[in-house]
Amino acid sequence: MPWAPGEANRPTPVAGSDYQFLSVDEAAWLDAAVSRLIPQDETGPGAREVGVTFFIDRQLAGPYGRAERWYMGGPWSKGTDSQGYQSRMTPAQMYRAAIKAVDAYCRDEFSGKSFVELSSEPQDKVLGDLEEGKAKLQQLDAKTFFKQLLLNTQEGYFADPLYGGNKDMAAWKMIGFPGARYDYRDFVSKHGERYPLPPVAIYGRPGWTPRG
Repeated sequence: MPWAPGEANRPTPVAGSDYQFLSVDEAAWLDAAVSRLIPQDETGPGAREVGVTFFIDRQLAGPYGRAERWYMGGPWSKGTDSQGYQSRMTPAQMYRAAIKAVDAYCRDEFSGKSFVELSSEPQDKVLGDLEEGKAKLQQLDAKTFFKQLLLNTQEGYFADPLYGGNKDMAAWKMIGFPGARYDYRDFVSKHGERYPLPPVAIYGRPGWTPRG
């Protein structure tokens, strides 16, 4: 990659609210899947509520989805669980193929119903079959896709909001994470105490005005 001064220090916040990679049906599928991986409950919001689908869409539409900075030249061995990404597909290609393949698997197993047409219990079973490699998918390995889906869901749930997920820093508030606050010196010695201040994202927080 060509070097550019300051490029690594200047993340660009996502803009707009439209999906750039996912189709309407793909977004609905992903909404259903991530909401089962991290469901909303009395503890806090789920993945769907904090915008994980939007986060994944923008990642798939960008350099990450195209694997621009990855070595993608093979060989294409399956690899082990301890190894990194081993697929010949880019993440964007994997998601597009996997969503179709999982729906085909669901229709075979559940009387013609797609994943989004299932209730929560059979959806959980499908995700479990993917995780354990029991589901046989066309074109790709079920465990590989589940691992990717779970990783991206976790990233979107806890990442800085500038990337499109973790809406209103809800996940950080839930776990008491302070975010990117510039100075923690007043709290370093207060072991075991809950951090009392609201979190701050890389680009600040609502109601916070930097001093000039």
